[in-house]
Amino acid sequence: MWLLWALLCVQGVRAVYELSDRGGWGRQFDGIGAVSGGGATSRLLVNYAEPYRSQILDYLFKPNFGASLHIFKVEIGGDAQTTDGTEPSHMHYPDDQNYFRGYEWWLMKEAKKRNPDIKLVGLPWAFPGWIGYGKNWPYDFPDVTAYYVVSWIIGAKQYHDLDIDYVGIWNERAFDVPYIKLLRYTLDKSGLERVRIIASDNMWQPISFKMLRDAELLRVVDVIGAHYPGTLTVEDAISTGKQLWASEDYSTFNDEVGGGCWARILNQNYVNGNITSTISWNLVASYYEQLPFGLEGLMTAKEPWSGNYIVSSPIWITAHTTQFTQPGWYYLRTVGHLENGGTYVALTDRKGNITIIIETMSHDNSICIRPPLPKFNVSAQNATFKLDGSFNDLKSLQVWYSKLCTNATKPALFTKKSAIPVTGGLFTVELGVDEVYTLTTLTTGQKGSYPKPPESQPFPRKYMDDFNVRNPPFSEAPYFADQSGVFEYFTNTSDPGEHVFTFRQVLTQRPITWVSDASQAISVIGDYSWSNVMVTCDIYIETPGTGSAFIAARVNQGGSLSNLAKGIYFWVFVDGTYKVTGDLEGKIVLRKGLAGVRARQWHTLTLHVKGFSAYGLLNGNPLWTGVLTLGPVHGWTAIGTGSFEFVQFDNFMVEADVADP
Repeated sequence: MWLLWALLCVQGVRAVYELSDRGGWGRQFDGIGAVSGGGATSRLLVNYAEPYRSQILDYLFKPNFGASLHIFKVEIGGDAQTTDGTEPSHMHYPDDQNYFRGYEWWLMKEAKKRNPDIKLVGLPWAFPGWIGYGKNWPYDFPDVTAYYVVSWIIGAKQYHDLDIDYVGIWNERAFDVPYIKLLRYTLDKSGLERVRIIASDNMWQPISFKMLRDAELLRVVDVIGAHYPGTLTVEDAISTGKQLWASEDYSTFNDEVGGGCWARILNQNYVNGNITSTISWNLVASYYEQLPFGLEGLMTAKEPWSGNYIVSSPIWITAHTTQFTQPGWYYLRTVGHLENGGTYVALTDRKGNITIIIETMSHDNSICIRPPLPKFNVSAQNATFKLDGSFNDLKSLQVWYSKLCTNATKPALFTKKSAIPVTGGLFTVELGVDEVYTLTTLTTGQKGSYPKPPESQPFPRKYMDDFNVRNPPFSEAPYFADQSGVFEYFTNTSDPGEHVFTFRQVLTQRPITWVSDASQAISVIGDYSWSNVMVTCDIYIETPGTGSAFIAARVNQGGSLSNLAKGIYFWVFVDGTYKVTGDLEGKIVLRKGLAGVRARQWHTLTLHVKGFSAYGLLNGNPLWTGVLTLGPVHGWTAIGTGSFEFVQFDNFMVEADVADP
């Protein structure tokens, strides 16, 4: 057989690729994962009714079912806008600790419930304002920042029995060497020696350069995490001897091209860059689609009101690796590029099992949104593999196959095929273009499925919420998506009447931001296509002298550029005035006058917008009419405040005109 192999190579019939553990293994495999956060990307998932919510979670986390993720990374909420919304902090203020805000705790528990071995990672994108003592910077008082982060890790264990495995520094922002060292010291002092540090969740440099020149920094950083490395590493990072992760990658629409992007980088991150973990941003596209980077999760679940969700191709591309490997397996040294394009990797548990993943993604069907992808060619080919070492005596391999959609073919996603025979250590695979093969000794793979979910439906044209929830399962009310500030369920003990349970904006200080957060607080809700709407809400402004609140329609911007949002905003101020503006910042003034609103009194605001005209009511009485709406023709509805201040909202209702598209 060795003679046959040599003859095949000499005669040029086809390339032969050796897969062997003779002489040792390559790097240890650390797993495939995904991110919830950066930010509020799982916001709508929590509002799904059962059984659909559990089904979605199974597709993401359940072993041998769907994506079967090995790693789950979450945002340590920092009260600031971090891409698609704000995620609440566990410490809005220095004397405030609450480990039940938001949904990341719940989501981590759901992941652990399905896979007790899943690794958990926490990373801050932003920080509450008090940490910076008035500055938009978290490192002037590193002991305060370290205390804050370690408190989150301790709280995860104390209140949710969650062991955090890794923690990062500051997502895609500057790192501070003294802070990293102090974080390690604080973790150890708190009995958290097992928690490992990832740095810097930005680029390979300059963290690798610094580590090679600072022995203590080299000691305390366990993993070098780079974002969107384009499957490449730098020599300094390799020289550190540390684990190398693409700690955020993919960030691409979950269509067939997105599936191709994911298939290509899952293999090539190791083949080209010695990268042993790849983590997708994001986990699930569970936020309003018109927010930044809509539809960029491994799957889509953006309609809790209908129950509809979509299991997209990246779920099954993930399964090609995750269902047949585990963290702690080792890559073989014999991995690489195929002669006519594409790559192959092989991993082993060092107990005789082997899993081989082959991808032949073409350039145009595997483009990631970032970074740019140089041109390359892939063509159909026959590839012969030679198993040697521990695998020489194998007789067959299980086969799982995907063909991503091209113009001429329909996709075949994670299909089990007949086992392939191995003769004398040799087997041949016929490879087309845009295909993924998993060949493995494991027999446990499964393409999980549930009955088809409900059909897609638009957001209800009439929606109301009185916030009367005595023990809410989550701190946010359904469907509200905070874009600046933090809005939470609140028990108003000073009002024994109809406003006991309300919805309150709770920040009084601008956070240490990740992007240019708006100076106002705003939470959007509804259907972005709405044009003609009526919005009404009770408001209770708590700040005398300077307080204000608004309701709005046709809000056309969220996410990192929320401060630029246009629309129709109906403001009232505790100095007794009102204002109608065409933008969130209040610079485009369409009407202003006297209203008589006072602090610490309940008032009802009503906004009607139809065609090119709008009018508003205060406490059921007309306040202003005939305002021309010379801005966006459609958008979300919203509630909000004029600054970071306490304001309560109650009895929210929106009704969209049936004439809207």
